[in-house]
Amino acid sequence: MLRAALILLILGIGFQTANSQILISLLLGDKLNSPNLEFGLEGGLNWSNIKGGEDFNVARDFHLGFYFDFRLKNEWYFHTGVRVKTSVGAEGIPVYPTGDADIDIVFAGGEVHRKFNYFYVPATIKHRFNNSIYLEGGFQTGLLYRATDIFTQSTFDKDDTEFRLDVGDEYNRIDFGLAAGVGYKIMKNTGMSVGVFYYHGIVDLYKDQRVGYNRSTYVYIFIPIGRGKAAEKAEAKE
Repeated sequence: MLRAALILLILGIGFQTANSQILISLLLGDKLNSPNLEFGLEGGLNWSNIKGGEDFNVARDFHLGFYFDFRLKNEWYFHTGVRVKTSVGAEGIPVYPTGDADIDIVFAGGEVHRKFNYFYVPATIKHRFNNSIYLEGGFQTGLLYRATDIFTQSTFDKDDTEFRLDVGDEYNRIDFGLAAGVGYKIMKNTGMSVGVFYYHGIVDLYKDQRVGYNRSTYVYIFIPIGRGKAAEKAEAKE
């Protein structure tokens, strides 16, 4: 019951519908797990910013995806997966001219929230210690599929007026950087994990002369899907 409740919680936070990839994962979870492979869902919060020539505020959002842990040898694993729904960016960006005089007048003195939507794929080497703590390090690659500047203005209430501008053509499609994390495996064999994952982008975001790099910190929970059932099937075959 606890596992089912947590799955529903993660699926429900911030999203009205689940991606087909996640639904397929739930249905096939026990078939994707084995003694040397752990598969499951990932969800949590992430804090992000753009570091470079300008100083912006941290943005907060939710992320959701799925993961694989492949056992390499003993307590060494290769970790990967896809963060299917995640956004990074920054807040507190000064308003700039849009080319539309009416919009510029309405949002003068407001702020811009820069929001990037990526498919992120981590690729790290993970080592689990006997006390269930694990460390990981490696890389993360992102594919940008949407970039939006969200103009906000407080007309009657805080940020009650909004305008969205598609700025995808201004940014490189591929993001890449270093990644590291620490976590704790609540139960060694079939249980959940909790942890923190840091991403340090090293590819410039902009196509023009501006300079900026993604920085993100993820707080997550990993929920293996069908691991217990897969273990039962393996024991039955023996």
